Amino acid sequence: MTHFTLSKKMNELEVKLIGDLDIDSTELIEEELLPALMQHQTIIINFEEVPFIDSSGIGLLLSTIQTLNEQQIALTISKVRTEVMDIFEILQIPEIVGKDIFV
Repeated sequence: MTHFTLSKKMNELEVKLIGDLDIDSTELIEEELLPALMQHQTIIINFEEVPFIDSSGIGLLLSTIQTLNEQQIALTISKVRTEVMDIFEILQIPEIVGKDIFV
């Protein structure tokens, strides 16, 4: 089961995702996390504890990035595990959303 922790610093919010980002976690992210993101100017999503992401997780991530971009909220994705980054690169996610998002 996926869960997350939030760390706030001024207008910056760090989100640490814990667990697989898959179809089982999309409802949690959409209903609980996304509204919290909209209240900050800068978001850092920490993927350190995400060992797996499936197509629904990719779709959710792309949708979240688009929503944040539309609201002019800065986003950084950090500490992506090699196995997850391999999936991102195969699907050309860095090229689609911008390589500068990943640190």
